Amino acid sequence: MSSPQTPEDGQGCGGRGDPPGDLRSVLVTSVLNLEPLDEDLFRGRHYWVPASKRLFGGQIVGQALVAAAKSVSEDVHVHSLHCYFVRAGDPKVPVLYQVERTRTGSSFSVRSVKAVQHGKPIFICQASFQQAQPSPLQHQFSMPTVPPPEELLDSEALIDQYLRDPNLQKRYPVLLNKIAAQEVPIEIKPVNPPTLSQLQRMEPKQMFWVRAQGYIGEGDMKMHCCVAAYISDYAFLGTAMLPHQCQHKVHFMVSLDHSMWFHAPFRADHWMLYECESPWAGGSRGLVHGRLWRRDGVLAVTCAQEGVIRVKPPVSESKL
Repeated sequence: MSSPQTPEDGQGCGGRGDPPGDLRSVLVTSVLNLEPLDEDLFRGRHYWVPASKRLFGGQIVGQALVAAAKSVSEDVHVHSLHCYFVRAGDPKVPVLYQVERTRTGSSFSVRSVKAVQHGKPIFICQASFQQAQPSPLQHQFSMPTVPPPEELLDSEALIDQYLRDPNLQKRYPVLLNKIAAQEVPIEIKPVNPPTLSQLQRMEPKQMFWVRAQGYIGEGDMKMHCCVAAYISDYAFLGTAMLPHQCQHKVHFMVSLDHSMWFHAPFRADHWMLYECESPWAGGSRGLVHGRLWRRDGVLAVTCAQEGVIRVKPPVSESKL
């Protein structure tokens, strides 16, 4: 799964300096390390299970992309994937990934992946891989101007700050639990974290710096894409709830589909800015768009997701 196309540290997308003795990311050694069972058949195990007791969608997307990438040659790289979550995953048993080599072409190759538990598919995915091709036709949006990650509080420091506010702790315990992501093998630094007053009138937009915990290293672009797939699902759909969290409590929220487009080489163990926005919500569904920016301003990945969002009916206060 190696590739020489990852960006060099000197290009401005780095952040760690990558000391030789740095700890390997658990995303590489455990979460995305699939067990081969047969040709194009793999078994994946679980590392972190959310409070919902369902499998984390990013884990399934990342593992499925690992399985697909093992069936293509080293000189092609994923440029897009499109997935559907069809059943809730069971955190008590492993997931089997079955790969179908749908098409292998001279420029593009397509792989279909089915994730199975208890004999039934819980997730289906199609990933397209492309041989590198130069093009004079290029453009991209401009990266938002935000403070660098070194100037921002990490999740642990932010949650400590919030817990000092008794009003915030009392009114938003679920939100505080989401911010506290100690068990997730990624590092997060929110940009402009909201105050108590801001929580009541938030737009469906958020930005945070994000990277994998530990060291992944250069030279394995396929693995960096798989790690980005894992990262991309964290707190993504929640963007659609930001304007409504003071009026409604979530009863059920789960991803329906997830798509990604990979534009430029990047390192998932270096800080990237995740820009998320929800242009629409309705019909018990929410739509979210996301962009992962390299630190040097290069747009690396674009994401989109729709999910089910059901809220509890408001409780009317008695006027007696």
